[in-house]
Amino acid sequence: MPVELNSICVFCGSSPGRDPLYRQQATALGGQLARRGIRLVYGGGSVGLMGTVCDAVLDSGGQVTGVLPEFLATRELQHFGVDDMRIVPDMHARKALMASLSDAFIALPGGYGTLEELLEIITWAQLGLHRAGIGLLNTGGFYNPLIQLIDQAVEAGFVRAAQRELLLVDDDPGQLLNRLAEYTPPSAEGWLRPEQT
Repeated sequence: MPVELNSICVFCGSSPGRDPLYRQQATALGGQLARRGIRLVYGGGSVGLMGTVCDAVLDSGGQVTGVLPEFLATRELQHFGVDDMRIVPDMHARKALMASLSDAFIALPGGYGTLEELLEIITWAQLGLHRAGIGLLNTGGFYNPLIQLIDQAVEAGFVRAAQRELLLVDDDPGQLLNRLAEYTPPSAEGWLRPEQT
């Protein structure tokens, strides 16, 4: 059943990365969000891929909500072109607010913070705490090792095969948005009970 996507949370690096393709894809995603009338919810920064995707949305006339913890709300990091900037006490409050404002989630390449946000939002979906789609923009195969690790966890019996479907993977921003709009989540029931063999 198609989902109405009014806002999407994007997790991504505060560094641009070494490959120019990372910035190109972040710019393409931001443009797609704006053209489709989808609000960007993101971490509020002006640097790295965070700043790139935000600038692309704003440059294309789109809407942005930034969520930034107090200790990062400095002139060097905060994106002052964002009118709707929410300052929160800490990282936990940041993630909770970003999740509550979003109809779906996309992870671009990034470091520890991006991986932590992505894996937590997948875990929340596994527990049935939300039913929003989660997408990986697998730019240049960046997430191939993570995908292999998840598949290994399925093979080893730590992740149910049905729960593998919680994560949509694509290397094209437009196609990923299309798939998120068509996403139907698997059931969260019985995730703790052993699978029948």
